[in-house]
Amino acid sequence: MQKKYEIVIADTSCFILLEKIGELNLLKLLFTKITTTATIAAEFGSPLPDWVEIKSPKNTTFQNSLDIDAGEASAITLAIESAPSLLILDDNKGRKMAKRLNLLFTGTLGIILKAKNVGLIISIKPIFEKIQQTNFRFSDKVLKEIYANANE
Repeated sequence: MQKKYEIVIADTSCFILLEKIGELNLLKLLFTKITTTATIAAEFGSPLPDWVEIKSPKNTTFQNSLDIDAGEASAITLAIESAPSLLILDDNKGRKMAKRLNLLFTGTLGIILKAKNVGLIISIKPIFEKIQQTNFRFSDKVLKEIYANANE
């Protein structure tokens, strides 16, 4: 994940998962500022930290034409309007749409891996153990890939 972007846009699942496991600050440590949309902020349901900028996409017609969750549609639309950007998306349907639109994206698990790779955390295993106590699901294959990429 080389820095080929100027804006980092996070979806609801990223905020929810990182808050649940007490690691929301990883986003700030990695990127200084995160951007999200008003739709995502509403889906999150709690006040977001002050280092999260809320920005709404302008092209609501395009946003509403996307056959995906409203939060992801708003994030993808904002990413298109704010290129170059990095999207943090976990939902498979949203990721497929981002790929079709040639957008740069990663998931919350990729963010944790990036934090390890740049030296912000020593090990990803304790964080992944906390994730496994939540309702966030990923395959053993994904877990093995991430552990391999983290040299753990």
